[in-house]
Amino acid sequence: MAFWQGAGVRLAADEWGDISAPPVLLLHGAGQTRHSWRTTGSTLAAEGWHVVAIDLRGHGDSERSPAGDYRLDDFAADVAEVSQALPTPPVLVGASLGGLAALAAVARGAVLAPALVLVDIAVEVEQEGSNRIRRFMTAHTNGFSSLEAAAAAITAFDPRRTPPANLNGLRKNLRRRPDGRWVWHWDPRIMDGGPHSLNRLVPHPGTGEPTLAHHLEVARAAPSITVPTLLIRGLRSELVSERSVQALREVIPHATYLDVADAGHMIVGDRNDAFTASLVSYLNRLRADQGLVGG
Repeated sequence: MAFWQGAGVRLAADEWGDISAPPVLLLHGAGQTRHSWRTTGSTLAAEGWHVVAIDLRGHGDSERSPAGDYRLDDFAADVAEVSQALPTPPVLVGASLGGLAALAAVARGAVLAPALVLVDIAVEVEQEGSNRIRRFMTAHTNGFSSLEAAAAAITAFDPRRTPPANLNGLRKNLRRRPDGRWVWHWDPRIMDGGPHSLNRLVPHPGTGEPTLAHHLEVARAAPSITVPTLLIRGLRSELVSERSVQALREVIPHATYLDVADAGHMIVGDRNDAFTASLVSYLNRLRADQGLVGG
């Protein structure tokens, strides 16, 4: 584990590959940690990339924001800080929240990324799926009595996923409190709905309906994206539908996309083999087309 400086917080990271190779920055989704990328990271390194996977602020082993700053701009600022510290601008690969943060950083010109890869996230998402994920993330703030109870909650949320055979893997996403309860390995203020929270609602400018602020921010930012953009979608995703794909291509006309069969929103965990193969193929074509080199 290494540490990189974000925008006022220290970020934990894993790295793979030669630091002189073209860089890729891997950004996980809300509630996850950098460990979700470990197989993908080592595979990319074997293909000749320098890979950095960070724990987003407030997640995993990264610092929690002292002021509870967890707006999209805060996550995007961290992406910019890490990207600018690399010898050359990295390709940004972001799942869900990580993808939104990457998109925002590129749209604002804070990162001159050679390309942007969005993993099951788009400018418009299915509201029912989004609400279901938010309910799950905020339903267990007092944690679980055991790892078995945590595994049961995860299986109940997505019965199609195979329950983990080894519960020790859950320790990467949970931490044990002094009272013995297991709580998520992320700052609950991220989703508390406060004014500095990712989960804060604002009136939609058109309808007045309560809307997640970061959805509006991404919609405003997306038309500024000019770099090559790829969406990798889980074919059975409850968040990113065909409608979402078309809406993305309306605001980023040059965006391309591909589907991963038998995968939901958590593509990297559901079908890591197929996801990683698709990502490797895309990045290697990009490197050849753009003549990417490291620092």
